[in-house]
Amino acid sequence: MLAISAVPAFKDNYIWILERDGNAVAVDPGEAQPVEDYLARQRLTLTAILATHHHADHVGGLPALAAKWKCPSFGPAREVTADLDRRLREGDRFEVPGLGISLETLDIPGHTAGHIALHGEGMVFSGDTLFACGCGRLFEGTAAQMLESLAKLARLPGGTRVYCGHEYTVSNIRFAQAVEPGNRALDQRKERDTAKQLRGEPTLPSTIADELATNPFLRCHEPAVIAAAERHAGRKLTPPVEVFAEIRAWKNNF
Repeated sequence: MLAISAVPAFKDNYIWILERDGNAVAVDPGEAQPVEDYLARQRLTLTAILATHHHADHVGGLPALAAKWKCPSFGPAREVTADLDRRLREGDRFEVPGLGISLETLDIPGHTAGHIALHGEGMVFSGDTLFACGCGRLFEGTAAQMLESLAKLARLPGGTRVYCGHEYTVSNIRFAQAVEPGNRALDQRKERDTAKQLRGEPTLPSTIADELATNPFLRCHEPAVIAAAERHAGRKLTPPVEVFAEIRAWKNNF
């Protein structure tokens, strides 16, 4: 059976560890030491490293881990990331060493220019593009690129589990409620995820269905979200790209 664990790093990052039969794969290891500590506690062998984008808080630990464990690393083809053995593009499918599963690559630029997602087996590793009830900032891409990337992720089956890179859920929900205060699903999500946070549990994974029901960045076609964006902008907006750009700018200063 495949198990997935959240290993905290830095202030609010998660490094995802996939494990089966004594083997482990690290996704977005911004630091090496938390991974090493987890491997030692669980008596696991690291058999691969996966990266979604080049930011240091997602790949900072990759060189040390790859050097120690002599394991292959996989990551985005369109970004400069050191120590990658295989560079992945849209549509690339690969066997994950040691786990007996395969994942497929999606190009999802916006947060960074070459950001990728990895999906399969009912899950998606979305890095800093799709967050639980939010999305990443536009550091290297455009609003149009990010909107299309989010739409690509939104087309995955509703039950797909979303493993993103940060524990931002409760603060993202507060913003979502400012955008769409009448959304009952958001009220329910706030209650559920706040309780998890108070217990010291990860609020992740989310699901694509949860995001479609509550994430304002996936709901730019909804009348309530359009109306909120227009009130904030003080003018009419042509959905959905202008609506997305407005709520992304709003979130930046929320």
